[in-house]
Amino acid sequence: MLVHFKPPLLGLVLFFLIIFCFADRDKECPKSTPLVGLEYEFTMVQHQLRGVFSLIDDCSFKVKEFDMLAGTDVYWWSTMAPNFGNLTKGFIVSDQKLNQTYKNASFTVRLFDNLTWDQIPVLAIWDVHTASSFGHVVLNASDLEPTWGLDMPPLPEQNRIQMMPTMFDNCKELAKNYRIRWSLDVDQQFIDIGLEAAIGIQKYMAFGWADPSKGTGLMLGSDVVVTGFTEEGRPFADDFFISDYSECSFKKDGSVSGVCPDSVYQRNGPVGLTNNSKAFYGLRKDGVSFIRYRRPLISDDKKYDISVNYTDNMTVIWAMGLMRPPDALRPFYLPQNHGGPKGLTYGHLVLNLSEHENNCLGPLDADDKEDQDLVIADAKAPLVVVTGDALHYPNPPNPPKVFYINKKEAPVLRVERGVPVKFSIQAGHDVALYITSDLLGGNATLRNRTETIYAGGPEAEGVPSSPKELVWAPDRNTPDQVYYQSVFQQKMGWRIEVVDGGLPDMYNNSVVLDDQQVTFFWTLSKDKESISLAARAEKKSNYLAIGFGTSMVNSYAYVGWIDSVGKGHVNTYWIDGMDASSVHPTNENLTYVRCKSENGIITFEFTRPLKPPCPHKHKPECKNIIDPTTPLKVIWAMGSSWTDEHLTEKNMHFVKSQRPVRVLLLHGSAEAEQDLRPVLAVHGFMMFLAWGIVLPGGILAARYLKHVKGDGWYQIHVYLQYSGLAIVLLALLFAVAELRGFYVSSLHVKFGITAIVFACVQPVNACIRPKKPDNSDVVSPKRLMWEYFHVIVGRSAIVVGIAALFSGMKHLGDRYGGENVHGLIWALVIWFLICGSVVVYLELCQKQRRRERVFERSNWVLGNVEEDDSADLLSPTRDYVEKGPQQSGRLEVQLEPLNR
Repeated sequence: MLVHFKPPLLGLVLFFLIIFCFADRDKECPKSTPLVGLEYEFTMVQHQLRGVFSLIDDCSFKVKEFDMLAGTDVYWWSTMAPNFGNLTKGFIVSDQKLNQTYKNASFTVRLFDNLTWDQIPVLAIWDVHTASSFGHVVLNASDLEPTWGLDMPPLPEQNRIQMMPTMFDNCKELAKNYRIRWSLDVDQQFIDIGLEAAIGIQKYMAFGWADPSKGTGLMLGSDVVVTGFTEEGRPFADDFFISDYSECSFKKDGSVSGVCPDSVYQRNGPVGLTNNSKAFYGLRKDGVSFIRYRRPLISDDKKYDISVNYTDNMTVIWAMGLMRPPDALRPFYLPQNHGGPKGLTYGHLVLNLSEHENNCLGPLDADDKEDQDLVIADAKAPLVVVTGDALHYPNPPNPPKVFYINKKEAPVLRVERGVPVKFSIQAGHDVALYITSDLLGGNATLRNRTETIYAGGPEAEGVPSSPKELVWAPDRNTPDQVYYQSVFQQKMGWRIEVVDGGLPDMYNNSVVLDDQQVTFFWTLSKDKESISLAARAEKKSNYLAIGFGTSMVNSYAYVGWIDSVGKGHVNTYWIDGMDASSVHPTNENLTYVRCKSENGIITFEFTRPLKPPCPHKHKPECKNIIDPTTPLKVIWAMGSSWTDEHLTEKNMHFVKSQRPVRVLLLHGSAEAEQDLRPVLAVHGFMMFLAWGIVLPGGILAARYLKHVKGDGWYQIHVYLQYSGLAIVLLALLFAVAELRGFYVSSLHVKFGITAIVFACVQPVNACIRPKKPDNSDVVSPKRLMWEYFHVIVGRSAIVVGIAALFSGMKHLGDRYGGENVHGLIWALVIWFLICGSVVVYLELCQKQRRRERVFERSNWVLGNVEEDDSADLLSPTRDYVEKGPQQSGRLEVQLEPLNR
């Protein structure tokens, strides 16, 4: 039965329904869960998430002190456990979106009506679009995560049952991108300090206390802790003492001075005394470094440590800057000069640890949030794809195994449009690689999402013993960003940057130098007057140097470096010793100079003349001549800092090549060069013998020896042509061996291939020759067509072959600069002029014989007319010669009665 409401009655019913629904939603919620009133600190995974979570009742919870960088499609998320398998199977628990940036926010969140806390063992902040976890809290006490290193206070004495290492009682902003957080434990007499800065991963953070007895020069005599991350990504915190405004250096008497670790000053002291600061936790996410360490308030080391009175106003100092990695002489990380103005990279202030302070508003937001290694694809070197343990995957959560490319975990892969990228897939038979538009991979169609597949698929799988090769050539229609992922598993790969052009496109040749740490590019100018060079490091550094020579001593060096304001420079030097004073600047004529750093990877380019113009011959750079015909010995080095002013020991390299690489500029390789000029000479002589003597001789025999009785002319023609063709093919093999390949690039090669093709057609043409008609005056059309084709192709082969000879001589001069090339070219010209004169003479003799035969035939009375093989196919008198006997026959019949 249908019930019809009048419009006023319908509105009244809807009003009561709305009131009833909201009244039901806002009704008081019970507090039956035992977790009500307990507080949990969020575990930071990414997006600088911090905050405190507490349950209000069975339907809602409260968040306070909440910091988070904005996401794309972020919700509150429930899962059984905070791991990859469970997080990806979770579900949304509230309709509140968290897409904005939060700064010390507090708010209340209500769950969906059909949910209870029993269904939410883990509450996470989840980005649905990227399948990323920003952070979480574990609500089930039995599933609490293991502690992160510090001794936790007894749980029953406080409501906060889960404490995270990223949370502190106090926070103070030292600079716009640098903060200190701390928590005091007065009973245990120690302080936990967290240093946090939006800086590059290769930079340090330093904080410490100044000597209270110092009125000025606060840095001297101060006790600081230098923190950072090793090249393997492990956090460290080392105790330092500042005895001088310089980098730590060792004197000849064994003493040390500068900014040095306490362990250097007290080499024989106990470890606990020399370094009483210990790093417990480190996190590098979103371009922000965070390290938590602990130090005692009262130190037993009275000489190099300063005791801290937490109730006093004490002067503290801070700094941040580049650090120098360990080497054989200094097995520890050393801070470099912080540089920059006061208040940005260093400073001091008065701090009272007992006074609560929190002026840190919101999360640090770094300009550059990308920390993944960068792999730049090269068309000549395959990218080796394997799987390995996930240690620093950029988009957590993730499976335990992820892709490694060229031994780097899930790097950002940069490719260039138009340059083929070759993958050598060795990740296993159960892992297939493909290039997709989908961020997560794992076959997006299974998630009811569309994707574009650019390369790869289920068949793109292999193992180290039998790798699978996959070639992908991005074109101009490829988006700027795509992803390499696994077909069968989500989130094993990461993103691909597709850019327009790059070094492999801009330079004709490239080789990888010693230890595969530097790639060297070059292009010789067409006029062979200059060369364009480029070098790209494959390891993070602050300067990159390449040198021409057997070793750094007595070498010409080119140094690419970035100054403190981010500007790139390329300097030239002559090095005649092992110390900094032996590095002498030079004035080379460099043009098109560029230098840049991307994620710590230095790349620089320049163009220079092969032979520098030198009005003053005594200068060292005048001897820096590059001869493309001889191997160029190239070496390299990397270091922490460089300057165009006075160089010191701190500018010396921390890694260098072990041996030089001999670069063959003409061949585009780095192999040992062999003297191949004799092979080229043999190739040229054989081609001259074939195209200049044997093959033309065969043609002349066929044209001018037919008047000789028998088939001798035919035998000579065949033998010479086959001999010439064999010589040509053998000479071709010599050329291919000399060039180590077959390259159709120069005009000489194009002429040569065309001539060889014409020459090879002739034997095939001879095999299908139609028979000559017997006792017939009429030549068949097939025979006539064959004769035309045979003659035209043969003579064309000779013409193109001669052009190949001349272009080959020119190519020899351009490539090797032979001194006698011009003389050989004139010799060729004279030879062919003589041959042309001989041909003209023979042609005149041939015409004279034809006139005599025609005259003789005009006097014949009776006789059989036979085909004259000596008649030239292309001669304009061919018709006259053939028709002459026929007309004579008719005249003979008409005149016969007159003689009776």
